[in-house]
Amino acid sequence: MKYAFPKEFWWGSASSAPQTEGETLSHGKSATVWDHWYSQQPTRFHNDVGPQDTSTFYKNWREDIALLKQLNHNTFRTSISWARLIPNGRGDVNPEAVTFYNQVIDEMLAQGVQPFINLFHFDMPMAMQEIGGWENREVVQAYEKYADTCFELFGDRVKHWFTFNEPVVPVEGGYLYDFHYPNVVDFKRAATVAYHTMLAHSLAVKAYRARNLGGEIGIILNLTPSYPRSQNPADLKAANIADLMFNRSFLDPALRGEYPQELVELLKKHEQLPACQQGDKELLQQGVVDLLGINYYQPRRIQCRDSMVNPESPFMPEWFFDNYVMPGRKMNPHRGWEIYEQGIYDILTNLRENYGNPRCFISENGMGVEHELRFEKDGRIDDDYRIEFVSGHLKWLHRALQEGSGCLGYHMWTFIDCWSWMNAYKNRYGFIQLDLETQKRTVKKSGEWFAAVSKNNGFD
Repeated sequence: MKYAFPKEFWWGSASSAPQTEGETLSHGKSATVWDHWYSQQPTRFHNDVGPQDTSTFYKNWREDIALLKQLNHNTFRTSISWARLIPNGRGDVNPEAVTFYNQVIDEMLAQGVQPFINLFHFDMPMAMQEIGGWENREVVQAYEKYADTCFELFGDRVKHWFTFNEPVVPVEGGYLYDFHYPNVVDFKRAATVAYHTMLAHSLAVKAYRARNLGGEIGIILNLTPSYPRSQNPADLKAANIADLMFNRSFLDPALRGEYPQELVELLKKHEQLPACQQGDKELLQQGVVDLLGINYYQPRRIQCRDSMVNPESPFMPEWFFDNYVMPGRKMNPHRGWEIYEQGIYDILTNLRENYGNPRCFISENGMGVEHELRFEKDGRIDDDYRIEFVSGHLKWLHRALQEGSGCLGYHMWTFIDCWSWMNAYKNRYGFIQLDLETQKRTVKKSGEWFAAVSKNNGFD
């Protein structure tokens, strides 16, 4: 069967400043929470590899953009580092950063690759974290100024902007489950961080629209469909609460300008609502996006709890559900994640049926594999497993398009093997292999395959 995609479909990949740039404490850049945390606890990072050891995009941007062109990308998402552009979080702009980002944007456009630019990818400047990070409304205001500075500097050429990538992840990691700095376990503070993030998002959207730059602005959400173990009412209720907390807590304000009333009532009942101020409701309504980025990696399988909650334990989402290990799941054994290609179709169908079929695209989808050198043959990584993974998801995406989905493109995570937070380089995701010692870049078999898919606007 021929899987043909719409004309002008966006073929590309995604990346981020903190995971690729390097030069993390030089050229005027200040420390982020990652630089600070690594300096305090390097053993929390796989093989003690920290944020300074990335894929050196700051030095090799011209070569890397040429590789984007070689892979027939027509679009590419990366991010601007707040700590590089405005090192103190607010105040003076770093001229070296302006030069760097101008060069990157201009070179991408010269190569026929449209830049999709994200403003925040987990990389809070430490100067902002020291005054409370997203718990402090001063940081929300500083972010608005940072965003508007980006629009002023680069908005004449960048026509696709995103306020945040996966905003639920710093909430989960930093304030619930201890896998991001500041390693807090406190639901009320997590809810405040989530709420203030969406206020910051709305302020940035408002600032962008005020400039009338002729582009569009959105947000990138990692959506994990919550599938109940069974149709038993208890399982259905548990899956619904998981969906409210992990998906709709960001999806509804981004697409509807308000929070689900069911979520508000649940948190109010348990005294976990963040503090609201006059004008917040109206501000959130102004944050409805032009374009939604969807990151999809795995489903969430849910069952009702079969044991009582410890009343002395911290209030957590898991008070309301348990994770369910479905027998016979197809797995990526290297990452420990389920592979469920239909999930991408279910997300797009939900958006079409329940959210007015918004303009959207798959902004991340990928497969991390450990020890990929096992699959090297004649100097190339033969990652047929990645080709199978991508093509499987694209087939379900194609079906969603046939049924009328507003999906405009597909971006793979990621372009080149990159540093991945606490996992460092444990799992490789790239179309291009990176030799950490020499920084040599080598296109994998999947990269060659994807270049052909993009060129032909489809595959057999």
